Amino acid sequence: MTRPTPTSLSDYGLHRHVPTRWSDNDIYGHMNNVTHYMLFDTAINGWLIEAGLLDLDDGDPIGLVVETGCHFHGPAAFPDQITAGIGVERIGRSSVSYRVGLFRNSEETSFADGRFVHVYVDRLARRPMPLSERWRQELGKLIS
Repeated sequence: MTRPTPTSLSDYGLHRHVPTRWSDNDIYGHMNNVTHYMLFDTAINGWLIEAGLLDLDDGDPIGLVVETGCHFHGPAAFPDQITAGIGVERIGRSSVSYRVGLFRNSEETSFADGRFVHVYVDRLARRPMPLSERWRQELGKLIS
């Protein structure tokens, strides 16, 4: 198996700062692996909210995570300052495949690279619903 190459911050058109917390460190003194997935989720959903696409209280659609993955390249820990680079790999009828690179402090090379797939569903029925043209336009800006 070949080890994936870390990405560069310049590989991403959108950068979001996501804080680390004391509780992110594990007994080994570095960020616990589950925290990487929380950072992916926080970065993507934070952007969706700021872009006016996701309304947490009563909007439609909502995104359900159906697939995740992460390649770990190096450690991070509190109090590191994390930048998440966000890109879109694919926009489907009702799904979006995101890629996220995590960068610590002022480093230009990722310490982790992830893949995150949302299926967007009707809030009540929880059935997939097609993405609107507005969603497609905003997400299209992040295709890389």
